[in-house]
Amino acid sequence: MTLMFIAQDRLSVSKTNMRHSRKAPDVSDILPTIRKRGVIQTLLVRAGQTEGDFEIVAGARRFHAAQLVAAETGEAEPLPCRILAAGDDAAAIEASMIENLARLDADEVTQWETFTRLVKEGREVADISETFGLPELTIRRVLALGNLMPRVRDLYRREEIDRATIRHLTMASKAQQRAWVALLDDPNAYVPTGHNLKAWLLGGQSISAAHALFDLDGYGGALVADLFGDERYFADADAFWAAQNAAIDARREGYLEAGWSDVVIVPPSERFDSWEHEKAAKRKGGRVYVDVRASGEVVFHEGYLTCAEARRAARGEPVESGAKPARPEITSAMQTYIDLHRHTAVRASMCGHSGVALRLMVAHVIVGSPLWTVRPDPQSTRNDEVRESVETSPGETRFDEHRRAVLAVLGLSDEEPTITGGNGDDHGLCQLFYRLLELPEPQVLDIVAVAMGETLAVGSAAVDAVGSHLGIDMADWWQADACLFELVRDREVAQALLAEIAGEAVAKANEGEKAKTVKKIARDHIEGDNGRAKVERWVPRWMRFPPAAYTTRGGVGTVGAAARAQRIEPEPEPEKLAA
Repeated sequence: MTLMFIAQDRLSVSKTNMRHSRKAPDVSDILPTIRKRGVIQTLLVRAGQTEGDFEIVAGARRFHAAQLVAAETGEAEPLPCRILAAGDDAAAIEASMIENLARLDADEVTQWETFTRLVKEGREVADISETFGLPELTIRRVLALGNLMPRVRDLYRREEIDRATIRHLTMASKAQQRAWVALLDDPNAYVPTGHNLKAWLLGGQSISAAHALFDLDGYGGALVADLFGDERYFADADAFWAAQNAAIDARREGYLEAGWSDVVIVPPSERFDSWEHEKAAKRKGGRVYVDVRASGEVVFHEGYLTCAEARRAARGEPVESGAKPARPEITSAMQTYIDLHRHTAVRASMCGHSGVALRLMVAHVIVGSPLWTVRPDPQSTRNDEVRESVETSPGETRFDEHRRAVLAVLGLSDEEPTITGGNGDDHGLCQLFYRLLELPEPQVLDIVAVAMGETLAVGSAAVDAVGSHLGIDMADWWQADACLFELVRDREVAQALLAEIAGEAVAKANEGEKAKTVKKIARDHIEGDNGRAKVERWVPRWMRFPPAAYTTRGGVGTVGAAARAQRIEPEPEPEKLAA
């Protein structure tokens, strides 16, 4: 990037800036500093439409504050700027949002506007998650605001709707949202919010006759009506869905005959998210998405492609390779029938083949699937000294050796950070399953141990339970280091550690000393320095299995103690298994 000072009259806020086109931002918190010292932190800019002009990608608040100071003093000082490469809108949007999220909280609707623009620029949800350091689930929840009517989003932006209510409204169809807003506008009506709204939206078993796609006159099931006969409901939800699914299949066939490239059924367990799709005409390969709601409502979204497909179409590339796919020979209902029966046969047969089941389970743990969410523990800490202590420990070194050995057995690169945490790719899962079938039981169990080790939650009751069961002596895996003593900030605890390491006599002789001095004496004993007797294989009570406290204040090992209290001792294993 190029750094230069640019005159204020050559700067304007870019449309990629998340605060573009809104009222002037609040700069009261930074205005006193800029009055006194000027703008110190650089603005992020890129070349504007007119030669010599620049657009502000990040730093709009500093720019507005500098303009206020210029109006007060009559002197507009040039501002320090870093110049971005031209043409990368996605990078500019990211830079703006990262800066603003770090300085001034943006409301979720503003975040949605920016995230949506990033998606349209080609960023995947995973990329956005990594860029902003937010979980993918958080990104998807914000993007789900795109399913809301503008009126509902504005109500949320003005904090007239709470978060629980807006989360449930993202599941609502446009018709449900309009009905809910009508209730909100009616001063005499009850407006469901929070969890009550969820029940109102999903409808339970009370499926309105208005949602039926089929002819009610030919419906053989029972209908119930209110006293006035204005509203009718299906008495049997199963009978309704049988008729509704048949009607959906018929509508799907009609769309295909009409020339649509594809018709995608979105089941009640999923949903159609508008932010993931863009409008596309039938002649340009657009397909129909049938959004089936748990309430019985069915919404037909005609003429859509995924964002990635829309970008390929805009470049003139084919949306789908090869010829237009032929219509499948079986209906979706038939496919469901086949899938369910094959599923029951496989899982029943697998009960007699535990070795196959074990290998399939390991494949799911490593690769993932729609029903498995397995993530390696990040072993995260913000303390660099703690991170270095853990990374260089004997336990981490030994586990890394096992992990690399497993990667080699699986035919994967030893540069992979973990063996677990896959993206649920079916092809990859099958490949791994077949590979595991070729391996002998001991090697599969080695893989199980590494996979379990990666996904064992730090600080969990499971750690305490396994460590106690295996009788782990932490002295075999850990040695006191400077980081441990640096983290001890309590004088009473420091005295207790010294008494345990050097003896009560030494602790008594130094009980009037500062905690820093006490810790230094303890470290000298651990290392055998300054004439102190060397103490080996000392482990603080907190790290032992089971853990214990040094003071009556406690707060140590409570989770593990609860887990041990619930433990049921197993019967002695058969002799052949013990061997």
